[in-house]
Order: sequence, then structure tokens, then C-alpha cells
Amino acid sequence: MFSSVLPEHSINSIIKQFSNPTPKDVTIDVGAGSVTSITRIASGVYQMGLGDISSLVEFNAQNPGTPLVQALYQYYNRAPFVIIGRKDRGITTDFRSLEGKKIAAAAVESTRRAWPVVARKLGLKPDLFAWSTTDFSARDNVLVRGDVDGATYFHDSAVSLFSRMKPDEVSVLQYANAGVNLYGNAILASSSMIAQNPKLVAGFLRASNRAIVETFANPLPAIAATKQREPILDEKVELDRWNLTAQYVGAPDTRGHGIGDIRKLVLEQQVDEVVEVFGLKSKPSADGLFNLAMLPPKAERAVKSRWINHLPPTISTRRMAATFFKPSPGHAPPARRATGRLALSSSPQTAACWPRRIATRPRPVIARVTQKPTPYALCPKASAARFWRMRRFTRLVSLA
Repeated sequence: MFSSVLPEHSINSIIKQFSNPTPKDVTIDVGAGSVTSITRIASGVYQMGLGDISSLVEFNAQNPGTPLVQALYQYYNRAPFVIIGRKDRGITTDFRSLEGKKIAAAAVESTRRAWPVVARKLGLKPDLFAWSTTDFSARDNVLVRGDVDGATYFHDSAVSLFSRMKPDEVSVLQYANAGVNLYGNAILASSSMIAQNPKLVAGFLRASNRAIVETFANPLPAIAATKQREPILDEKVELDRWNLTAQYVGAPDTRGHGIGDIRKLVLEQQVDEVVEVFGLKSKPSADGLFNLAMLPPKAERAVKSRWINHLPPTISTRRMAATFFKPSPGHAPPARRATGRLALSSSPQTAACWPRRIATRPRPVIARVTQKPTPYALCPKASAARFWRMRRFTRLVSLA
């Protein structure tokens, strides 16, 4: 059995594609938070599940020795933790605006438990605001009524709130923007299950990976499968939910190692943060937390999608890396040049409407965007089609 808070579109895709054993051999139940999922797996009530890495660190630290539960596949490459606050209560995208406010959260929710990590990173007091313990299902109601000033969410689970409150009425404070690199929920399994039936576990991971990859390629079939199971769901809302989910599943790291994998250094840093912030007596090893032996091959975990490393048409001035492409055949090189800087263009016509410095070397370099691009609608030399074609031929490598 699988205890999970995995989004419904992924659950249905996994059920559909899990061929050995057949779907009738797999029972998937909705979880009640990461702590509960991990406890159920460790006790043997469930064999696999989905749970937060920070919660797993805490559980393994409290139960030293041979790990009872291990992570096998990283679903959220970055934790989708957010606090959503009402603007009419003075809450902005600055975490300091939460001072003295009342924030709703479930008692054992991962977003709530991770707040001290964010507070430490920003130099804020852990008790900056007051918690109001609320059931998961009641958060929207208490926030809409104004009983609280804000509430904690997984970003993609807040779609229901966004349908009831206008975007200009709320502020979304993302933990990721606070400078903390936290892995979120991962597929977990009991150590006994891994040892006794590794082929079954590996098969489940292959099916899960295929479901996620195909959802990236085209989320509509997955959403349709979800609607068959839950007819009352709104397909547009579910597509909006997936658009948010994809940002965290396909975070920039996945370009290098594929979805499902981790960077050991990032995991070790997360372990250090959790152990120090919560004052844990023992420190679990990264190798004991995460078992990568049964991951599908990297080629099967590569995702080519508009959701991966999305490059917006306007970018704030910050460091980034880029791959440059030669101008189209028959066109002379753009006249505007500057050594060591960049213009993300595929033709001199496009470059004329994209006022950035141009790299003289056809290799990736670290560069800084010097100006915002000119809107294509105001530029007589580039049509909308050419603008988006230029976007397609521009590839973001990594963010500094």
C-alpha cells in the first residue's frame, strides 16, 4: 500500500501505467501529512509513501541505527513551501511583514515545521508571528473570512484559495526565495520492502517516473484520468495546479541530473540545517537517508518541457549562464558587440530589438543582463513570431 499526498494527476497516471504487479495489486490512499506517512511506513502499515525530506531527517535522527525508511525518488526537487497572506493586513512578499500576524497551519504540516529554517536564514525570530492550528481543509475558509492574516500551503495546493481570492488580494511568500535550498516530498519505502522485493520497488519507481515525464510532456491526459476518478474536479483548476507543481518538480537542478535525483551536497546542507535548528541529538547520514540504487536511468528521467528552466521574456538584472547560438545562415553578424557579454538572439533582426550585449565567443559564459528587452509590440523589426522563435533558440543552462 502507498500512503501519499501525491497530486491526483500523478496518482492516476501511476495506477494506469503500473503493469507488474497489476493495478489491482496496488492500493493508494491519501496521506495526512509527511510525519504520518513516514510513521505508517516505519510501522509496516504501508510499504511505500510520499513524505518530506526534512521530516525524514528528523525521524531518522530520533530513531538512530539502520534506517527504517529511505527516500528513493525526489519528487519535489525544491520544497513548494509558501505562506500566503492578506495584503489588506499589511502582508507583502517580505517575510518581515509577518511580524505580529496570525498564521494558520496544521499541527504537523511540513511548511510550518520548516519555518525555523527560513527564520534562521533571514535572521528573524522563530516566534515572529503567532500560529493558529487549523485543519488542512479549513485553511481556505479561515483566510477568506479574515479569521487569520495568512496561512501555510504547498504552493500547488493553494489553487483552491486562488479561485476564491483575487491575486491582487494576497501575497505569496515562497521559502525558496528566502535563500533556503530544501528538498521537498520524495517517494519513500521501508527498508524491509527494499531488501525483500527490490524488483517491485524498482518497477514502481519506473512507473512513477514515466507518469511524471509524460505529464510534463502533456498534462491533459493525466488530468483527464484524474477527472474519471473525481468527476467534480475542474480541469482548468487542475491544469493551473500542475503549472505550479511543475516549477518545483522540474527545478533548475534537474537539468543536470534529471528528475528524481538529488545533489548530495544540497542534501547534506539540509541535514545540517534541520539538525541544528531542531536541536537533534544525532545526525543521519545522507547515504542512509537516500537510496539511489533503484533510480531509472538518467536518459529516462530527462524532461524537455516548457516548464523546465523557463526563461521569462523579461529578466531582472542577475547572474546567469547561457548557451549562445550562431546567427541564421545568410545574415551578417550583428554590429553591436561587446566582449564577454551576451545577446540572446538568433538573427540580427531579432538582436536589434533585444538590447543586450552580445558575446563574441560561441561558448557558455557567465554574463549579466544589462537591460530589459524591448517589448516586441513596440519594435518594427521583429514580429511576435520572431520574438518567440528567438526564445525557443535560447537555452538557459543554470542560475548563479
